[in-house]
Amino acid sequence: MEKNSDQDFRDRPDNIDASGQRKWVNARQPKGKWYQRRSFVGYTLLLFLVVAPFLKIQGHPFMLLDILNRRFFIFGQMVFAEDTYILAMVMAVIVVSIVLFTVVFGRVWCGWACPQTLFLELVYRRIEFLFDGNGRKGKDKKGGAEKSQFRFIAKQVVFIIISILVTNVFLMWFIGPEQLLKIITEPISDHLIGFSIMIALSFFYYWIYAYFREQVCTLFCPYGRMQGVLLDNNSISVIYDYKRGEPRNPKVSEGGDCINCRQCVSVCPTGIDIRNGSQLECIHCTACIDECNLVMKKIGKPYNLIRYDSFQGVESGKRSLLNPRSIAYTAVLVLLMMMLGFTAGRRTTIDVTLWRAQGTLYQQLDPETYSNIYQVMFLNKGSESLELTPKLLDIPTGEISIGSGKVLLPPDGKQKDAMIIKLKKSSLTGRETAIRIGLYSGDQLKETVTTNFLGP
Repeated sequence: MEKNSDQDFRDRPDNIDASGQRKWVNARQPKGKWYQRRSFVGYTLLLFLVVAPFLKIQGHPFMLLDILNRRFFIFGQMVFAEDTYILAMVMAVIVVSIVLFTVVFGRVWCGWACPQTLFLELVYRRIEFLFDGNGRKGKDKKGGAEKSQFRFIAKQVVFIIISILVTNVFLMWFIGPEQLLKIITEPISDHLIGFSIMIALSFFYYWIYAYFREQVCTLFCPYGRMQGVLLDNNSISVIYDYKRGEPRNPKVSEGGDCINCRQCVSVCPTGIDIRNGSQLECIHCTACIDECNLVMKKIGKPYNLIRYDSFQGVESGKRSLLNPRSIAYTAVLVLLMMMLGFTAGRRTTIDVTLWRAQGTLYQQLDPETYSNIYQVMFLNKGSESLELTPKLLDIPTGEISIGSGKVLLPPDGKQKDAMIIKLKKSSLTGRETAIRIGLYSGDQLKETVTTNFLGP
C-alpha cells in the first residue's frame, strides 16, 4: 500500500490517497504473545456468540432478544418491555463501562471485543490468508492467472457462505434456534419475507467484510471520534516510545532504536503508522507491538519500543491508572450498578396494567350501587403457572368480577380482560375514590394495584 507522507497523515486516513481514491490494506498476519492473547479472547467471544442462543436456564433461553413479542432473556432472566427501566439501567451501565475503559485503557473494546474486529480479523482475514498468502507477494503471484482467478472466486464463495452463517447466528439471538430451524426446514414460500431479509443481511455482511472492511472503523464508527474527547495524557493505549525510538535510522548502531523497517505498518489492519502518535484509525489491536518486538529481538534491542503505555508514562517513565477522571467514572459506574441491582431485586413476577374502559364514566345499578368498567392486562414474568384472584383491600363491601371469569396465566404469559368493580354509595368519598386491588394466588398476595373509582 502506498504510504502517506509524515505531513498529511492527519489530513486523511492512510487508506485514502490524495485524490480521494481508496488504497487497499493488505495487512500481514501478526505473530506474538499479544496476538495469541487477542485470538484467545476473540474466539472465546465468538464461541459465546454462537453458543449462547442454544443454552437454557430453567427452561428459559440464556440469551434471546425477542423484539416481535417484546420480551428479552438476559442470562436466563426474562425482561419484558414493561421492564424498560431495567433495560435502561443495563444500557447506562454498559455505556459508562465503555467510557471508563476508554478513559483508562483506550480503545480496548475496538481491538479486543468489537464484533466488526472479531469477524474481520479472526474469520475473514484468516480465510484471506489461506487463499492469498500472508499479505506478501505470495500465492496470488504463483501458478499463473488462471489459478489466481480460481483462488479469487473460491475465496468469494467462502466469504458468502460465512456471511450466511453469520446472519443465521445473528437471527438466532432474535428468534431463537428452534424458530430458525423451523424456518429452514419449512418451504421458503411460507417464510418469504424472513428469507428475503436473511439473504439481504447476508449480502450486506459479505459487502462489509469482503469489500468495505476497515473503513467501518476509519470512516463511520463514532467511537474513534469519541476517543479524542475521552483520552488524556494518563490513558493507557498502544503507543510508540518516541524518546527511545527517535531519530529513526536504518543502521542499528546509529540513531534511536527504530530502524524505520515499517513492519509495524505492514501488520496494521487499518494501515496507519503508529509512530505518528494517537490516531482515530488506531483500534489498539496490539499487532504492531508483536511485530516490533520481533524486529527488536533480531537487532538485539530491548522489547516494547511499541507498548501499552500512556503519554505521561513515555515522558516520565511512570504511569498511574488513578486520576480524577478515572476515579469519577468508576464512582458513577459503581453507583449505577448498585441502582441496577436494587431495581432488579425489586422486580415482581406479576405486572398489571389497569385503565378505564374507553368512553365510560360510571354506571348506577340501583339507588345504592355503582359500577366502573376497566380494561386490565395481566402479565406473568415467572416460570410457573398462576391463577390470580383480585380482591378489594380497603373496601370489604365492594365486588370485583373478571369478564372471562378467571385469571389463568401460563409461564411468561399474559391475559387481557375486562374488570368490573362495584361499590356501595356509602363507600364513596367523592367524585373520585381511591381504591387498592390485591392480586392473590391462593392466600399469597402477589401484587397490589391502585386506581380511582368514579362516582356521581
